[in-house]
Amino acid sequence: MTSITITRPDDWHLHLRDNAQMHDVVQCSARQFARAIVMPNLNPPVVTTNMAKAYRARILAALPGSMQSSFGPLMTLYLTDDTPPAEVICAKESGVVHAVKLYPAGATTNSAAGVTDIRKCYNTLEAMQQIDMPFLVHGEVTDPDIDVFDREHVFIERVLFPLTQRFPKLRIVFEHVTTQDAVTFVQESSQQIAASITAHHLLLNRNALFQGGIRPHHYCLPIIKREKHRAALTAAATSGNPKFFLGTDSAPHLQSNKENACGCAGIFTAHAAIELYAEAFDQVGALDKLEAFASFHGADFYQLPRNHEKITLHKQSWKVPDQFSFAGEALIPFRAGESLAWKMA
Repeated sequence: MTSITITRPDDWHLHLRDNAQMHDVVQCSARQFARAIVMPNLNPPVVTTNMAKAYRARILAALPGSMQSSFGPLMTLYLTDDTPPAEVICAKESGVVHAVKLYPAGATTNSAAGVTDIRKCYNTLEAMQQIDMPFLVHGEVTDPDIDVFDREHVFIERVLFPLTQRFPKLRIVFEHVTTQDAVTFVQESSQQIAASITAHHLLLNRNALFQGGIRPHHYCLPIIKREKHRAALTAAATSGNPKFFLGTDSAPHLQSNKENACGCAGIFTAHAAIELYAEAFDQVGALDKLEAFASFHGADFYQLPRNHEKITLHKQSWKVPDQFSFAGEALIPFRAGESLAWKMA
């Protein structure tokens, strides 16, 4: 196959940052995707409906006029120990906020204000279940005694499975799953449970962190895992199972914040997101499954209409830029300076 035309996809997990940084990356996503679930882990985090509305306005203002009408930012609220049920009800009624996000405190970038004990949020989660507000979870425990490669598995046992028992009607997206354990959990759970999968977790295993030395631009959280887990993710993504869908978790950081003694977690893939997914699907002969994964499953789970516009990808080698401008500094993209096999027309 030398070209493929699919319904314009959506990104169900995206970091855009804010202000000058956002201006330099938002067009990458708007060029490919019709909509994107925008993460709320700014500094300070987006914890109210009014803050989400203001952030959405800034995102649209950062786009050229033609893209303002063709790209829809879908906003989220950042859950804290103190988020009141009334706030999520207000968010649902706004029509602007489409989900609430769990960051366990200390789990990843800008998560210091996150949840310290999920039990403190039970009243709010009950309200979300009643109004059918999706709950997006960063699925890792933060206990320092737990090995970083096991934190997703332990999260399932300690937090996620009990949540599904206590709130059986709550729609939950297990975001950026990275393990065979997570895939199995989602497959065996009710239809209320789904998962997003990133392109970099489909394309990399943990050896990529150490090829020729430490590779800081391959460091993300949840961290990439063993080959058996990467293979399980690929099998899930290409299976046609509607519980699995595209979520890039594209996370831009300054080069100086990645390449230092304590580098930030996150991989920037928005510059070539759909091309990277096409490569992952092509590697296992499953390009015929890409459209449903990228364009249908997520929209259906979020109970939003599918897009009508089409995009076309050609099997055409092209070189990824070495860097992008990011608020006057450098941003190193995934596969910087390397060739990709697919290119969006």
